[in-house]
Amino acid sequence: MSAKRIGILTGGGDVPGLNSVIKTVVYRGGEIGCEVIGIRRGWEGLTHVNLADPASRARYILPLNRENTRSIDRTGGTYLHSSRTNPSKMKKLPPVLEAGNFPKKETTKKGVTSAVYDVTPAVLANIGTLGLDFLIAIGGDDTLSYAAELDRQGMKVIAVPKTMDNDVRNTEYCIGFSTAITRAMDAIERQRTTVGSHERIGLFRVFGRDAGYTALYTAYVTGIRCCLPEYKVDLKKLIELLVTDKKNNPSNYALLILSEGAEWVGYQVKEYGEADAFGHRKKMSVAEDLSNEIKASTGEETIVSDLTYDLRSGSPDFVDRMVAATFAGMAMDAIKEGKHGCMTAISNGCYTFEQIPDPQLGPRHVDVDTQYNTERYRPTYDQKLGLPVFLTRA
Repeated sequence: MSAKRIGILTGGGDVPGLNSVIKTVVYRGGEIGCEVIGIRRGWEGLTHVNLADPASRARYILPLNRENTRSIDRTGGTYLHSSRTNPSKMKKLPPVLEAGNFPKKETTKKGVTSAVYDVTPAVLANIGTLGLDFLIAIGGDDTLSYAAELDRQGMKVIAVPKTMDNDVRNTEYCIGFSTAITRAMDAIERQRTTVGSHERIGLFRVFGRDAGYTALYTAYVTGIRCCLPEYKVDLKKLIELLVTDKKNNPSNYALLILSEGAEWVGYQVKEYGEADAFGHRKKMSVAEDLSNEIKASTGEETIVSDLTYDLRSGSPDFVDRMVAATFAGMAMDAIKEGKHGCMTAISNGCYTFEQIPDPQLGPRHVDVDTQYNTERYRPTYDQKLGLPVFLTRA
């Protein structure tokens, strides 16, 4: 194999395991004669950089080697930093591109007209200046949607899925998911003592804007009820179940996990703030709203705990280190063989390459019919024979 120059970046939210991918790519790259260039701050590193300016170049471009990546896999987060940048829909051109002429598209939403720019030509130009032969993009749906577009435009891209929501299509597992569940499980087990001491109903909010895997699997291993975006529960029934759980518990408390996008019939999660580069706004806490409903209808006291960002903090667990290193090795195998336009994945419990998901299809959802008990608002525990280890199929 002739020497290759490989770029690597991480986009979107951080999760534990990203640094294991970066380090493994660097080490394996050295073994097969490849040079690895880190692109800092995700896609922003290829849209905002001025490669003629040494200061800008130093901010966004970081050559990687064994020395500066030797110990990064021991911690969480991303050594290359991240951002939520969408080069195909930029609301404002960065200073280095203000003089350029880029395709512009106007959209009107709720009576407000706004314009976005597609700066992909600048991204491709920067890639060309950097002399990159391949690009490894690590991210969730949003980051990978642009990775697929870049591959269509002629840049050879390998995608690596990561998200604590585990909702990227075409794979049964995404880096960060196992650690998120482990963190949630530990937090809930610790907080049982406080919720029980005060004889209250404990409500735990976790990430999951459109898919409820994090709430579902945390409920699965902690043995408590959960609410998912995929199924609108009956509020009265939910409260009755929680009150009954509390009454039947010798310590007189009950627990519930809610995805951030969970809803009950007649309720819609509220959003706030400006939309990010991919059109997502932050969601108000459904747990706080449910707490108010419980207090109003029963007089029961609650404790609301937002576990969201805590779940993506700290070092990765065994599963995420193993999957991250394996995905990285697979990416390098693909590059060695000249493959591109594919995503590392797990399908039917086996490591494989799959297509980068079509963003028009949206995230992968929990199969309510087989994974969620809609009568008890709990995960299903039966009929698992023959399923892959993560109990779901891509």
